[in-house]
Amino acid sequence: MRFTLAVASALAANAAAADGPAVVTDTPVVHSLVAQVMGDVGAPSVLLEPGADPHSFQLRPSQAAALSDASLVFWVGEELTPWLGRALETLSGEAEAVALLGADGVALREFGEAAEHGHEDGHSHADDHDHAHDHDHDHDQEAHTEGHDHDHDHAGLDPHAWLDPANARVWVSVIASELSDADPANAATYAANAEAAMRRIDETAESAAETLKVAHDRPIVTFHDAYGYFARAFDIEVAGSIALGDAAAPGVRRLRELEASIGAESIACIFREPQHDASIAEAVAADAGLGIGTLDPSGSTLTYGPGLYTDLITGLATSIADCVSATG
Repeated sequence: MRFTLAVASALAANAAAADGPAVVTDTPVVHSLVAQVMGDVGAPSVLLEPGADPHSFQLRPSQAAALSDASLVFWVGEELTPWLGRALETLSGEAEAVALLGADGVALREFGEAAEHGHEDGHSHADDHDHAHDHDHDHDQEAHTEGHDHDHDHAGLDPHAWLDPANARVWVSVIASELSDADPANAATYAANAEAAMRRIDETAESAAETLKVAHDRPIVTFHDAYGYFARAFDIEVAGSIALGDAAAPGVRRLRELEASIGAESIACIFREPQHDASIAEAVAADAGLGIGTLDPSGSTLTYGPGLYTDLITGLATSIADCVSATG
């Protein structure tokens, strides 16, 4: 009898997985959170390929087909992945698209603003549709490429909200609610999985905060302006970035400004990113005599799956703490 019950349970689990909604996600972070909530009910797919830059990705035909067949699409939003926004207009069929950046309760911030001046206390992107992710082109006659500097200043809403674990908790709640609406038969499972996911997020944040105690009051320089939420959540000072835009190569004027800033402040470390050319960060670090580390804000170089979000936050904290500690 026990064997029969075990077989019946396995078959029921497989049936539940087969009956789950077809879910597509944009980035590995969103995929991780959705996978935690779905559990054994189903396996969400992810569009962003390992090692790719979320800001400039291009869909392959097979991915476009998956998007057309989806019943739910969870994505950060137009501000991070505009390529998906364009695809959703033409390819997604009857899919319900959920932009997590616009969820009620997400604590947002603007590019360039100090952490303490961010849009906290539940200010939602849905409350303010006038924020644009603008890119001002700063042309410098001294630049080495055709006489122009290709810096892209950031203005408007910062989309890297997942780097604040409090926002990840909100996203998990939204994901569970949307999945339950689409698949009421598994609503209790989604709710239980969401509670477990939020506990893991809290534990991860607590551990990261402990790790980062050594980095308080030790300013760092990052490759691009993507870490404001992380800095706000963990009391880290980001003194500047090498590139102002998401995919922009810094020009001569920008590098001169950065070198002057480094000289005026007690910078602890400079960080490169695996999706971008490391030579500039390495050269700046060498010229300034600073330590150098690597940060991956999107998690695209990590192992995809439910555990990626924990790996991401833990990895960022460890990389910063290790580099700062090594500089004395």
